[in-house]
Amino acid sequence: MTITGAGYVGLVTGACLAEKGHEVICFDIDKGKIEQLRRGEPPIYEPGLKELIEENIKEGRLHFTTDSKEAYRQRDVIVLAVGTPEKEDGSPNLSYLKNAVDNMACHINQNCTVVTKSTVPPGTNEKISYWIHSMKNPALKVEVISCPEFLREGAAIHDTFHGDRIVIGAASKEAGDLIEEMYKDFNVPIVRTDIRSAEMIKYASNAFLAAKISFINEIANICERVGADIEEVAAGMGLDNRIGRHFLKAGIGYGGSCFPKDTKALHHIAGKVKYQFEILEAVMKVNDRQSEVMMDKARTHLGSLKRKKAALLGLAFKPGTDDIRESQAIKLAKALIHEGANVHVYDPVAMHNAEQELGNAVVYSGSMGEALLDAEAAFIVTEWEEIIEYPLSNYSLLMKEPVILDGRNCLPMEKMKENNLTYLPVGRKGFIPPIC
Repeated sequence: MTITGAGYVGLVTGACLAEKGHEVICFDIDKGKIEQLRRGEPPIYEPGLKELIEENIKEGRLHFTTDSKEAYRQRDVIVLAVGTPEKEDGSPNLSYLKNAVDNMACHINQNCTVVTKSTVPPGTNEKISYWIHSMKNPALKVEVISCPEFLREGAAIHDTFHGDRIVIGAASKEAGDLIEEMYKDFNVPIVRTDIRSAEMIKYASNAFLAAKISFINEIANICERVGADIEEVAAGMGLDNRIGRHFLKAGIGYGGSCFPKDTKALHHIAGKVKYQFEILEAVMKVNDRQSEVMMDKARTHLGSLKRKKAALLGLAFKPGTDDIRESQAIKLAKALIHEGANVHVYDPVAMHNAEQELGNAVVYSGSMGEALLDAEAAFIVTEWEEIIEYPLSNYSLLMKEPVILDGRNCLPMEKMKENNLTYLPVGRKGFIPPIC
């Protein structure tokens, strides 16, 4: 089979299918990326991916190419994993997908099934089918099905092998059966449905999870005002099986490549059919506003931030990835810069990507200690294990004023008190040491 697009979804999908014994070619037009992958070096950070790629290259099951003829000749299954970034109006940009499909249609030379893993609005797979049939050899039979991905960055390999479900949307039973057979060794529940429902499942799932995050952040903001503890509230809520404990972690908001993009796309889809999606509008509004919570706390406690050194710990939108797309850390860094703060940043793996976004407006630190040295405030934005386990005594030793603003509620309150640290979390009563 061929995977079209050697990005995040394509690489993980290709490597995992190869691990299950399939012969996989990953195709991409980026020659530099393909050369890097042939050396066993993935261009993205994802735990376990490098080892999986190296092993399957060695076993001869995983190949990489920029040659369309090599990629699409004699292929039974072609998986589309091309990016669909958002346009200014929130709708997905399908131009990269269209170009990839046109290129594929010109080169296929046998009957095949095309599997769309790219996140696309309902009706797009019908367009893909039309694009293919308008360019392919008319003697060839090509089926198009929808099989959206549900991978969490930082846990994508685990999610592929141990996912909650694999959704297969197909117009014909035969095409659906073929892809179900392809995934049989994964032992993941299969959901069979029609194509438009499969396309909609991806958007609906991400929008609902985003809604849970925005809801718990609103509850956190109320908790601070009434003296309740959001961690206790969320724990009590999560024990209700109708609610569940997942995605009830209060903080400074969601980011990444999926939730922001997919909520905007679903809002655009609703607008196209003249439906006002009021709940989703509120979800996005709350998330946009939530990043201001930490700034408000900093201003309240420190006064003016001008010329104050701020250590910003964590730049990736979540731990386990180097992805900074829609990262709340980047938004916070820009807000601190705007206030005139002297911003020093640190992240275990996302520094290079952050540099493309922040340029020379911040100082890039080689370690947490370097970032914290003489700082007057430390903002925790990504809950990396390194950040959680960092010795708390170092904050007092290194910082000018040991003020910690925890945007992920990842540090233990009792330890803050024991170390006499000023601690300002989200949705909880913080701790300010008494003045002696």
